[in-house]
Amino acid sequence: MDNLKGKTAVITGAARGIGLAIARKLASAGCNVVLSDILQQGVDDAASDIKKNGVEALAVRTDVSSLADAEKLVTATLEKFGRIDILVNNAGITRDNLIMKMDEKEWDAVIAVNLKGTFNCIKAAIRPMMKQRSGKIINLASIVGLIGNAGQANYSASKAGIIGLTKSTAKELGSRNIQVNAIAPGFIATEMTENLPQNAKDAFLNNIPLKRAGQVDDVANIVLFLASELSDYVTGQVINVDGGMVM
Repeated sequence: MDNLKGKTAVITGAARGIGLAIARKLASAGCNVVLSDILQQGVDDAASDIKKNGVEALAVRTDVSSLADAEKLVTATLEKFGRIDILVNNAGITRDNLIMKMDEKEWDAVIAVNLKGTFNCIKAAIRPMMKQRSGKIINLASIVGLIGNAGQANYSASKAGIIGLTKSTAKELGSRNIQVNAIAPGFIATEMTENLPQNAKDAFLNNIPLKRAGQVDDVANIVLFLASELSDYVTGQVINVDGGMVM
């Protein structure tokens, strides 16, 4: 499969988990990939591994909460590949706590990385996309951005914000042939969800009609669709990847 051959994709939060799976999936379709993360060693190792499959890969350490860092990421991409066709805003963190106990630092950190980080990367990438009159922006939201979750007010708010940002950006950029969509994963087996208490995991699984956790490739497969020409008439949408958890 090489339907993205010659394209260039930037993936944030690409050192592990869903982000790394997305980078590998796009690379398997022939796409050159730029792996961005605050974990330098992680993206260095991932880029080296991806290069073995015959595509180009670039690792860039980025703190997405900084607009200057986001701009440096795009500049590095343009210097290496000359264009940016796909932006996947995947970087995210959690600082879970009940809202009564949540402090400002826990709130601000999650909003800064998840929501502001998505804004920063979009803002940095849209100028070259507008100039080439094409582009795909794919934002990772979450089902908790749709339904909320006790103990995750900051995370839920950040992901709900990403959904609103996605729809507004889609309306602004549609005339330039840039499609902007969001993916809302449900309970996906990652390092992040592995740290949840067992009773919380059981509660999630009991509410999933497919009766299993999702895998990172379940999300990466939808990213591949949204990154390809198959989704050229799809914009401003939120696609749940949740085994039917939210209907």
